[in-house]
Amino acid sequence: MTSEVARDKAARLLKKQGSMSSLASSDVHRGKNLGSMSTVSFTDDPNHDDPQYRPPVKYENTYQTAPNSKFPTAKIRYIISDVLESCLRHEKYEPELCRQLSKTTSEIIKTRVREMNIPRFKIICLVHIGQLNNQGLRIGSRCLWDSNSDTFSSYEFRNNKLFAIGSVYGVYFE
Repeated sequence: MTSEVARDKAARLLKKQGSMSSLASSDVHRGKNLGSMSTVSFTDDPNHDDPQYRPPVKYENTYQTAPNSKFPTAKIRYIISDVLESCLRHEKYEPELCRQLSKTTSEIIKTRVREMNIPRFKIICLVHIGQLNNQGLRIGSRCLWDSNSDTFSSYEFRNNKLFAIGSVYGVYFE
């Protein structure tokens, strides 16, 4: 008698927890005495509620081979000019300082461009800083890209002691 009450109580608790029991509720009430009871409970799985253990969602390819909108080169040119002028306005050329400044300004520009949330474009940012001594300099870059969707924006900055050239490349990612 006590075992039937215990089974009935266990069956009710398992139903509340969202478990499946091999012992049907009609079997408990009819007084059938089954020798064993097996359950499958969602709470037995330690990964059930933890979102970090869920399998990653796999998205289907969109096969979108062209962007919906153009890369905003004018806005990005303004960002480059704003960052270079604010960071380098009063600086003098010192090799170690300028090496660090080129990395820092490049990261600032890239962060501000990414805040624009331009969809499906990879952003590459380069900043070159050098000493200004009436010398000539050419900076070139070569890329393999689609001229219909990929583009770039650049800006040249000068003060009395140094020059800087900032370039941002927007490469469409299919």
